[in-house]
Amino acid sequence: MNPIQKITGKRWFGLAETSRKTRILAGGAAALALCAFGATAVAPIAPDAADIPVKSIAQDLQLPNLADQIAALQQDQQQFIHEERIRPGDSLGSVFTRLGIDDQQAAAFVRSDKLARSILSLKTGKRIQAETDENGLMLSLRATIPVSKDQFNTVTVMRKGDKFVVSKAPAELERRVEMRSREITSSLYAATDANVDGGQIPDSVVNQIIEMFSTSIDFRGDLKRGDRFNVVYETFYQDGELVRTGRVLAGEFVNRGVAYQSVWYEDPQTHQGGYYSLDGKSLKKAFLKSPVAFTRISSGFSMRVHPVFNVWKAHKGIDMAAPMGTPIRAAGDGTVDFAGVSNGYGNMVVLKHWSNYSTAYGHMSRFASGMRKGQKVHQGDVIGYVGATGWATGPHLHYEFRVGGNAIDPMAQKNLQQQPLTSGELSRFRTTAAVEMSHRFSLLNPAGNAMAAR
Repeated sequence: MNPIQKITGKRWFGLAETSRKTRILAGGAAALALCAFGATAVAPIAPDAADIPVKSIAQDLQLPNLADQIAALQQDQQQFIHEERIRPGDSLGSVFTRLGIDDQQAAAFVRSDKLARSILSLKTGKRIQAETDENGLMLSLRATIPVSKDQFNTVTVMRKGDKFVVSKAPAELERRVEMRSREITSSLYAATDANVDGGQIPDSVVNQIIEMFSTSIDFRGDLKRGDRFNVVYETFYQDGELVRTGRVLAGEFVNRGVAYQSVWYEDPQTHQGGYYSLDGKSLKKAFLKSPVAFTRISSGFSMRVHPVFNVWKAHKGIDMAAPMGTPIRAAGDGTVDFAGVSNGYGNMVVLKHWSNYSTAYGHMSRFASGMRKGQKVHQGDVIGYVGATGWATGPHLHYEFRVGGNAIDPMAQKNLQQQPLTSGELSRFRTTAAVEMSHRFSLLNPAGNAMAAR
Protein backbone atom coordinates (compact mmCIF):
# COMPACT_ATOMS: atom_id res chain seq x y z
CA MET A 1 0.00 0.00 0.00
CA ASN A 2 1.10 3.60 -0.55
CA PRO A 3 2.60 5.62 2.32
CA ILE A 4 0.13 7.77 4.26
CA GLN A 5 -0.03 11.44 3.21
CA LYS A 6 -1.74 14.27 5.05
CA ILE A 7 -2.17 17.83 3.69
CA THR A 8 -3.28 20.67 5.99
CA GLY A 9 -2.41 24.00 4.31
CA LYS A 10 1.18 22.86 3.77
CA ARG A 11 2.64 20.07 1.70
CA TRP A 12 3.45 16.80 3.52
CA PHE A 13 5.31 13.77 2.32
CA GLY A 14 5.04 10.35 3.97
CA LEU A 15 8.23 8.27 3.97
CA ALA A 16 7.93 4.55 4.75
CA GLU A 17 10.88 3.26 6.81
CA THR A 18 11.15 -0.21 5.35
CA SER A 19 13.93 -2.14 3.71
CA ARG A 20 13.63 -3.77 0.27
CA LYS A 21 16.44 -6.12 1.29
CA THR A 22 14.42 -7.31 4.30
CA ARG A 23 11.43 -8.10 2.11
CA ILE A 24 13.53 -10.05 -0.37
CA LEU A 25 15.13 -12.15 2.41
CA ALA A 26 11.75 -12.82 3.94
CA GLY A 27 10.41 -13.93 0.60
CA GLY A 28 13.37 -16.25 0.07
CA ALA A 29 12.85 -17.82 3.52
CA ALA A 30 9.20 -18.41 2.80
CA ALA A 31 10.07 -20.11 -0.46
CA LEU A 32 12.53 -22.39 1.30
CA ALA A 33 9.92 -23.22 3.88
CA LEU A 34 7.48 -24.25 1.17
CA CYS A 35 10.04 -26.43 -0.54
CA ALA A 36 11.26 -28.02 2.64
CA PHE A 37 8.06 -28.61 4.60
CA GLY A 38 5.30 -28.38 1.97
CA ALA A 39 3.41 -25.67 3.88
CA THR A 40 -0.16 -25.15 2.73
CA ALA A 41 -0.37 -21.47 3.81
CA VAL A 42 2.06 -18.58 3.94
CA ALA A 43 1.82 -15.52 6.15
CA PRO A 44 1.86 -12.07 4.40
CA ILE A 45 5.40 -10.94 3.57
CA ALA A 46 4.86 -7.15 3.88
CA PRO A 47 3.88 -5.64 7.24
CA ASP A 48 0.47 -4.08 7.78
CA ALA A 49 0.38 -0.45 6.60
CA ALA A 50 -1.11 0.62 9.91
CA ASP A 51 2.09 -0.51 11.64
CA ILE A 52 4.48 1.42 9.32
CA PRO A 53 6.07 4.45 11.06
CA VAL A 54 5.35 7.73 9.25
CA LYS A 55 7.75 10.68 9.11
CA SER A 56 6.23 14.05 8.22
CA ILE A 57 8.16 16.76 6.36
CA ALA A 58 6.75 20.30 6.03
CA GLN A 59 7.88 22.65 3.23
CA ASP A 60 6.71 26.16 2.34
CA LEU A 61 5.97 26.66 -1.38
CA GLN A 62 6.38 30.14 -2.82
CA LEU A 63 3.77 31.10 -5.42
CA PRO A 64 5.03 32.72 -8.66
CA ASN A 65 4.63 36.47 -9.04
CA LEU A 66 1.81 36.78 -11.57
CA ALA A 67 2.32 40.53 -11.96
CA ASP A 68 5.88 39.99 -13.18
CA GLN A 69 4.71 37.41 -15.69
CA ILE A 70 2.01 39.70 -17.09
CA ALA A 71 4.49 42.57 -17.39
CA ALA A 72 6.95 40.37 -19.28
CA LEU A 73 4.25 39.26 -21.72
CA GLN A 74 3.20 42.86 -22.33
CA GLN A 75 6.75 43.84 -23.23
CA ASP A 76 7.01 41.11 -25.93
CA GLN A 77 5.35 41.68 -29.29
CA GLN A 78 2.49 39.23 -29.80
CA GLN A 79 2.41 37.27 -33.06
CA PHE A 80 -0.56 35.39 -34.46
CA ILE A 81 -0.80 32.73 -37.18
CA HIS A 82 -3.98 32.64 -39.26
CA GLU A 83 -5.02 30.13 -41.92
CA GLU A 84 -7.91 30.45 -44.37
CA ARG A 85 -9.24 28.79 -47.51
CA ILE A 86 -10.01 30.64 -50.71
CA ARG A 87 -13.74 31.12 -51.27
CA PRO A 88 -15.65 31.75 -54.51
CA GLY A 89 -15.49 35.44 -55.48
CA ASP A 90 -12.66 36.23 -53.07
CA SER A 91 -10.54 39.34 -53.55
CA LEU A 92 -7.24 40.20 -51.90
CA GLY A 93 -9.10 42.49 -49.52
CA SER A 94 -11.58 39.85 -48.40
CA VAL A 95 -8.83 37.28 -47.90
CA PHE A 96 -6.74 39.75 -45.89
CA THR A 97 -9.75 40.59 -43.72
CA ARG A 98 -10.32 36.95 -42.82
CA LEU A 99 -6.59 36.52 -42.16
CA GLY A 100 -6.65 39.43 -39.70
CA ILE A 101 -4.38 41.58 -41.88
CA ASP A 102 -4.84 45.36 -41.70
CA ASP A 103 -1.84 46.45 -43.70
CA GLN A 104 -2.21 48.67 -46.79
CA GLN A 105 1.53 48.51 -47.49
CA ALA A 106 1.42 44.71 -47.63
CA ALA A 107 -1.64 44.75 -49.88
CA ALA A 108 0.06 47.16 -52.28
CA PHE A 109 3.17 44.97 -52.45
CA VAL A 110 1.24 41.77 -53.19
CA ARG A 111 -0.66 43.51 -56.00
CA SER A 112 2.47 45.05 -57.57
CA ASP A 113 5.02 42.22 -57.34
CA LYS A 114 4.67 39.58 -60.08
CA LEU A 115 5.69 36.61 -57.92
CA ALA A 116 3.69 37.74 -54.89
CA ARG A 117 0.68 38.38 -57.14
CA SER A 118 0.68 34.70 -58.14
CA ILE A 119 -0.93 34.05 -54.75
CA LEU A 120 -4.06 35.69 -56.15
CA SER A 121 -4.35 32.80 -58.66
CA LEU A 122 -5.19 30.29 -55.94
CA LYS A 123 -8.29 28.24 -56.71
CA THR A 124 -11.31 27.87 -54.46
CA GLY A 125 -10.61 25.66 -51.46
CA LYS A 126 -6.82 26.15 -51.44
CA ARG A 127 -5.12 27.25 -48.23
CA ILE A 128 -3.30 30.48 -47.48
CA GLN A 129 -1.44 31.22 -44.23
CA ALA A 130 -0.43 34.54 -42.67
CA GLU A 131 1.47 35.73 -39.60
CA THR A 132 0.51 39.09 -38.08
CA ASP A 133 1.24 41.18 -35.00
CA GLU A 134 -1.42 42.36 -32.56
CA ASN A 135 -2.07 45.45 -34.70
CA GLY A 136 -2.76 43.49 -37.89
CA LEU A 137 0.55 44.22 -39.60
CA MET A 138 1.50 41.36 -41.92
CA LEU A 139 4.74 39.65 -40.92
CA SER A 140 4.54 36.84 -43.48
CA LEU A 141 2.21 35.36 -46.09
CA ARG A 142 2.56 31.85 -47.50
CA ALA A 143 0.75 29.76 -50.11
CA THR A 144 1.47 26.78 -52.37
CA ILE A 145 1.09 27.60 -56.07
CA PRO A 146 0.81 25.01 -58.88
CA VAL A 147 3.47 25.44 -61.58
CA SER A 148 2.46 22.44 -63.67
CA LYS A 149 0.45 19.26 -63.23
CA ASP A 150 3.17 17.65 -61.11
CA GLN A 151 5.13 20.64 -59.78
CA PHE A 152 4.26 23.06 -56.97
CA ASN A 153 6.10 26.02 -55.46
CA THR A 154 5.68 27.54 -52.02
CA VAL A 155 5.59 31.36 -52.38
CA THR A 156 6.45 33.31 -49.21
CA VAL A 157 6.20 37.06 -48.62
CA MET A 158 8.23 38.27 -45.60
CA ARG A 159 8.35 41.67 -43.91
CA LYS A 160 11.90 43.02 -43.51
CA GLY A 161 11.59 46.24 -41.52
CA ASP A 162 9.56 48.63 -43.67
CA LYS A 163 9.95 46.54 -46.84
CA PHE A 164 8.86 43.14 -48.14
CA VAL A 165 10.75 40.36 -49.89
CA VAL A 166 9.20 37.48 -51.77
CA SER A 167 10.71 34.07 -52.46
CA LYS A 168 9.70 30.74 -53.92
CA ALA A 169 10.91 27.19 -53.33
CA PRO A 170 9.74 23.75 -54.43
CA ALA A 171 6.95 22.65 -52.10
CA GLU A 172 7.98 19.96 -49.62
CA LEU A 173 5.39 17.26 -50.21
CA GLU A 174 4.84 14.08 -48.24
CA ARG A 175 4.47 11.03 -50.48
CA ARG A 176 1.95 8.40 -49.46
CA VAL A 177 0.90 5.12 -51.06
CA GLU A 178 -2.83 4.45 -50.98
CA MET A 179 -4.74 1.26 -51.73
CA ARG A 180 -8.37 1.08 -52.82
CA SER A 181 -10.73 -1.74 -53.78
CA ARG A 182 -14.08 -1.41 -55.54
CA GLU A 183 -16.81 -3.62 -56.97
CA ILE A 184 -18.74 -2.70 -60.10
CA THR A 185 -22.48 -2.42 -59.43
CA SER A 186 -23.52 -0.09 -62.25
CA SER A 187 -20.54 1.64 -63.89
CA LEU A 188 -16.82 2.17 -63.37
CA TYR A 189 -17.15 5.85 -62.46
CA ALA A 190 -20.04 5.15 -60.08
CA ALA A 191 -17.79 2.69 -58.25
CA THR A 192 -14.89 5.12 -58.03
CA ASP A 193 -17.12 7.98 -56.88
CA ALA A 194 -18.41 5.89 -53.96
CA ASN A 195 -17.17 7.38 -50.69
CA VAL A 196 -16.01 4.15 -49.04
CA ASP A 197 -12.79 2.70 -47.51
CA GLY A 198 -11.19 6.10 -47.05
CA GLY A 199 -12.76 8.22 -49.78
CA GLN A 200 -13.36 8.54 -53.49
CA ILE A 201 -10.84 7.49 -56.11
CA PRO A 202 -9.63 10.53 -58.12
CA ASP A 203 -10.56 10.71 -61.82
CA SER A 204 -6.87 10.91 -62.75
CA VAL A 205 -6.39 7.46 -61.21
CA VAL A 206 -9.45 6.09 -63.02
CA ASN A 207 -8.11 7.37 -66.34
CA GLN A 208 -4.80 5.60 -65.70
CA ILE A 209 -6.66 2.36 -64.88
CA ILE A 210 -8.54 2.56 -68.18
CA GLU A 211 -5.32 3.22 -70.09
CA MET A 212 -3.52 0.34 -68.34
CA PHE A 213 -6.14 -2.29 -69.18
CA SER A 214 -7.72 -0.91 -72.38
CA THR A 215 -5.85 -3.45 -74.55
CA SER A 216 -7.43 -6.32 -72.57
CA ILE A 217 -10.81 -4.94 -71.47
CA ASP A 218 -13.44 -3.01 -73.44
CA PHE A 219 -14.63 -0.61 -70.73
CA ARG A 220 -17.68 0.35 -72.79
CA GLY A 221 -19.07 -3.13 -73.32
CA ASP A 222 -17.15 -5.78 -71.34
CA LEU A 223 -17.89 -4.66 -67.77
CA LYS A 224 -20.53 -6.56 -65.84
CA ARG A 225 -22.05 -6.42 -62.39
CA GLY A 226 -19.74 -8.09 -59.86
CA ASP A 227 -16.50 -7.17 -61.63
CA ARG A 228 -14.04 -5.54 -59.28
CA PHE A 229 -10.65 -3.91 -59.21
CA ASN A 230 -7.80 -3.07 -56.84
CA VAL A 231 -5.53 -0.11 -57.30
CA VAL A 232 -2.36 1.12 -55.58
CA TYR A 233 -1.39 4.73 -56.29
CA GLU A 234 0.69 7.68 -55.08
CA THR A 235 -0.64 10.76 -53.34
CA PHE A 236 1.27 13.86 -52.25
CA TYR A 237 0.32 15.92 -49.19
CA GLN A 238 1.44 19.21 -47.68
CA ASP A 239 0.64 19.89 -44.02
CA GLY A 240 -1.91 17.10 -44.07
CA GLU A 241 -3.75 18.38 -47.17
CA LEU A 242 -3.88 16.48 -50.46
CA VAL A 243 -2.00 18.49 -53.10
CA ARG A 244 -1.96 16.09 -56.03
CA THR A 245 -2.40 12.50 -57.09
CA GLY A 246 0.55 10.74 -58.69
CA ARG A 247 1.13 7.59 -60.68
CA VAL A 248 -0.77 4.33 -60.38
CA LEU A 249 1.82 1.90 -59.00
CA ALA A 250 -0.21 -1.27 -59.52
CA GLY A 251 -3.65 -2.31 -60.65
CA GLU A 252 -5.69 -5.48 -60.77
CA PHE A 253 -8.98 -5.72 -62.65
CA VAL A 254 -11.19 -8.79 -62.41
CA ASN A 255 -13.42 -8.90 -65.48
CA ARG A 256 -15.79 -11.86 -65.91
CA GLY A 257 -13.72 -13.96 -63.50
CA VAL A 258 -10.33 -13.28 -65.10
CA ALA A 259 -7.79 -11.09 -63.27
CA TYR A 260 -5.62 -8.72 -65.29
CA GLN A 261 -2.67 -7.32 -63.34
CA SER A 262 -0.28 -4.47 -64.01
CA VAL A 263 2.69 -3.17 -61.99
CA TRP A 264 4.75 -0.03 -62.56
CA TYR A 265 8.47 -0.75 -62.48
CA GLU A 266 11.41 1.60 -63.02
CA ASP A 267 14.76 -0.14 -63.11
CA PRO A 268 17.16 1.51 -60.63
CA GLN A 269 20.12 1.08 -62.98
CA THR A 270 18.69 1.88 -66.42
CA HIS A 271 16.00 4.28 -65.08
CA GLN A 272 13.61 2.95 -67.72
CA GLY A 273 10.06 2.58 -66.46
CA GLY A 274 6.84 0.98 -67.63
CA TYR A 275 3.93 -1.26 -66.72
CA TYR A 276 4.45 -5.01 -66.56
CA SER A 277 2.49 -8.10 -65.70
CA LEU A 278 3.56 -9.93 -62.53
CA ASP A 279 5.68 -12.30 -64.62
CA GLY A 280 7.64 -9.36 -66.08
CA LYS A 281 6.02 -9.01 -69.52
CA SER A 282 5.60 -5.45 -70.76
CA LEU A 283 2.00 -4.28 -71.13
CA LYS A 284 2.90 -1.19 -73.14
CA LYS A 285 2.73 -1.25 -76.91
CA ALA A 286 6.07 -0.46 -78.48
CA PHE A 287 4.69 2.22 -80.80
CA LEU A 288 1.78 4.65 -80.85
CA LYS A 289 -0.87 4.04 -83.46
CA SER A 290 -0.52 7.67 -84.54
CA PRO A 291 2.18 10.23 -83.68
CA VAL A 292 -0.32 13.05 -84.35
CA ALA A 293 -3.59 13.52 -82.48
CA PHE A 294 -6.84 14.39 -84.28
CA THR A 295 -5.63 13.58 -87.75
CA ARG A 296 -6.66 11.70 -90.89
CA ILE A 297 -4.56 9.61 -93.24
CA SER A 298 -4.38 11.57 -96.49
CA SER A 299 -2.10 9.09 -98.26
CA GLY A 300 -1.40 5.49 -97.29
CA PHE A 301 1.49 3.08 -97.71
CA SER A 302 1.08 2.21 -101.40
CA MET A 303 1.88 3.14 -104.98
CA ARG A 304 0.55 6.57 -105.95
CA VAL A 305 0.96 9.49 -108.31
CA HIS A 306 3.46 11.84 -106.67
CA PRO A 307 1.67 15.14 -105.95
CA VAL A 308 4.72 17.26 -106.92
CA PHE A 309 6.39 15.33 -109.76
CA ASN A 310 3.17 13.76 -111.12
CA VAL A 311 4.80 10.34 -111.61
CA TRP A 312 3.74 6.86 -110.46
CA LYS A 313 5.89 6.16 -107.40
CA ALA A 314 5.89 4.02 -104.26
CA HIS A 315 4.89 5.90 -101.12
CA LYS A 316 7.06 4.43 -98.34
CA GLY A 317 5.16 5.93 -95.46
CA ILE A 318 1.81 7.38 -94.58
CA ASP A 319 0.78 11.03 -94.73
CA MET A 320 -1.25 12.38 -91.84
CA ALA A 321 -3.05 15.62 -92.62
CA ALA A 322 -3.23 17.99 -89.63
CA PRO A 323 -3.33 21.75 -89.00
CA MET A 324 -0.07 23.67 -89.18
CA GLY A 325 1.74 23.56 -85.82
CA THR A 326 0.04 20.41 -84.51
CA PRO A 327 2.44 18.66 -82.08
CA ILE A 328 4.18 15.52 -83.36
CA ARG A 329 4.95 12.91 -80.72
CA ALA A 330 7.57 10.18 -80.60
CA ALA A 331 5.93 6.90 -81.54
CA GLY A 332 8.17 4.96 -79.14
CA ASP A 333 11.09 5.20 -76.72
CA GLY A 334 14.36 5.82 -78.50
CA THR A 335 17.27 8.10 -79.36
CA VAL A 336 17.45 10.89 -81.94
CA ASP A 337 19.49 9.56 -84.87
CA PHE A 338 18.97 12.58 -87.13
CA ALA A 339 17.40 16.04 -86.81
CA GLY A 340 17.76 18.47 -89.71
CA VAL A 341 16.84 19.16 -93.33
CA SER A 342 16.69 16.14 -95.65
CA ASN A 343 15.84 16.98 -99.29
CA GLY A 344 12.18 16.29 -100.05
CA TYR A 345 11.42 15.41 -96.41
CA GLY A 346 12.13 18.99 -95.38
CA ASN A 347 12.66 19.33 -91.64
CA MET A 348 13.00 15.73 -90.50
CA VAL A 349 13.62 13.71 -87.34
CA VAL A 350 14.68 10.06 -87.31
CA LEU A 351 14.43 8.08 -84.07
CA LYS A 352 16.33 4.86 -83.43
CA HIS A 353 14.45 2.43 -81.20
CA TRP A 354 15.37 -0.90 -79.66
CA SER A 355 16.51 -3.81 -81.81
CA ASN A 356 16.50 -2.73 -85.50
CA TYR A 357 13.40 -0.52 -85.39
CA SER A 358 13.41 3.17 -86.36
CA THR A 359 10.80 5.82 -87.25
CA ALA A 360 11.02 8.94 -89.42
CA TYR A 361 8.98 12.15 -89.30
CA GLY A 362 9.07 14.59 -92.25
CA HIS A 363 7.78 18.01 -93.41
CA MET A 364 7.96 19.52 -89.91
CA SER A 365 7.45 23.26 -89.56
CA ARG A 366 9.96 23.30 -86.70
CA PHE A 367 11.69 21.01 -84.20
CA ALA A 368 10.93 20.70 -80.51
CA SER A 369 13.55 22.05 -78.11
CA GLY A 370 16.52 19.74 -77.58
CA MET A 371 16.18 17.73 -80.77
CA ARG A 372 19.76 16.79 -81.54
CA LYS A 373 21.58 13.57 -82.36
CA GLY A 374 21.92 11.34 -79.31
CA GLN A 375 19.04 12.94 -77.37
CA LYS A 376 16.89 10.33 -75.58
CA VAL A 377 13.12 10.57 -76.00
CA HIS A 378 10.21 8.70 -74.48
CA GLN A 379 7.03 7.55 -76.14
CA GLY A 380 4.66 10.50 -76.39
CA ASP A 381 7.32 13.23 -76.09
CA VAL A 382 6.82 16.14 -78.51
CA ILE A 383 9.63 16.08 -81.10
CA GLY A 384 8.32 18.67 -83.59
CA TYR A 385 5.32 20.33 -85.18
CA VAL A 386 3.33 19.69 -88.36
CA GLY A 387 4.42 21.77 -91.34
CA ALA A 388 4.77 21.77 -95.13
CA THR A 389 8.55 21.91 -95.63
CA GLY A 390 10.29 19.95 -98.40
CA TRP A 391 8.20 18.44 -101.18
CA ALA A 392 4.82 19.03 -99.56
CA THR A 393 1.72 20.62 -101.06
CA GLY A 394 0.06 21.28 -97.69
CA PRO A 395 0.56 20.83 -93.95
CA HIS A 396 0.88 17.19 -92.98
CA LEU A 397 3.21 14.68 -91.33
CA HIS A 398 5.03 12.10 -93.44
CA TYR A 399 5.55 9.15 -91.07
CA GLU A 400 7.73 6.12 -91.82
CA PHE A 401 8.21 2.93 -89.84
CA ARG A 402 11.45 1.13 -90.64
CA VAL A 403 12.84 -2.31 -89.83
CA GLY A 404 16.53 -2.70 -90.57
CA GLY A 405 16.39 0.55 -92.55
CA ASN A 406 13.56 -0.64 -94.83
CA ALA A 407 10.21 1.15 -94.68
CA ILE A 408 7.18 -1.04 -93.99
CA ASP A 409 3.51 -0.25 -93.44
CA PRO A 410 3.15 1.05 -89.82
CA MET A 411 -0.57 0.25 -89.83
CA ALA A 412 0.29 -3.45 -90.09
CA GLN A 413 2.25 -3.39 -86.80
CA LYS A 414 -0.60 -3.97 -84.35
CA ASN A 415 0.73 -6.16 -81.56
CA LEU A 416 4.38 -5.23 -81.32
CA GLN A 417 5.29 -5.17 -77.62
CA GLN A 418 7.79 -2.93 -75.89
CA GLN A 419 11.39 -4.09 -75.50
CA PRO A 420 11.38 -6.95 -72.94
CA LEU A 421 13.30 -6.79 -69.68
CA THR A 422 16.81 -8.17 -69.72
CA SER A 423 17.62 -11.09 -67.41
CA GLY A 424 19.12 -8.71 -64.83
CA GLU A 425 16.15 -6.33 -65.00
CA LEU A 426 13.73 -9.24 -64.73
CA SER A 427 15.51 -10.53 -61.63
CA ARG A 428 15.33 -7.11 -59.96
CA PHE A 429 11.69 -6.76 -60.97
CA ARG A 430 10.73 -10.08 -59.39
CA THR A 431 12.50 -9.37 -56.11
CA THR A 432 11.05 -5.87 -55.70
CA ALA A 433 7.93 -4.71 -57.54
CA ALA A 434 6.33 -8.10 -58.20
CA VAL A 435 6.69 -9.35 -54.61
CA GLU A 436 5.50 -6.11 -52.99
CA MET A 437 2.47 -5.62 -55.23
CA SER A 438 1.44 -9.29 -55.02
CA HIS A 439 1.32 -8.83 -51.25
CA ARG A 440 -0.77 -5.65 -51.59
CA PHE A 441 -3.20 -7.39 -53.94
CA SER A 442 -3.61 -10.23 -51.43
CA LEU A 443 -4.51 -7.68 -48.74
CA LEU A 444 -7.15 -6.09 -50.95
CA ASN A 445 -8.70 -9.25 -52.32
CA PRO A 446 -11.62 -10.89 -50.47
CA ALA A 447 -10.53 -13.82 -48.27
CA GLY A 448 -10.56 -17.15 -50.02
CA ASN A 449 -11.18 -15.71 -53.47
CA ALA A 450 -9.40 -17.72 -56.15
CA MET A 451 -9.02 -16.22 -59.61
CA ALA A 452 -7.43 -17.08 -62.88
CA ALA A 453 -4.75 -14.48 -63.55
CA ARG A 454 -3.77 -13.34 -67.03
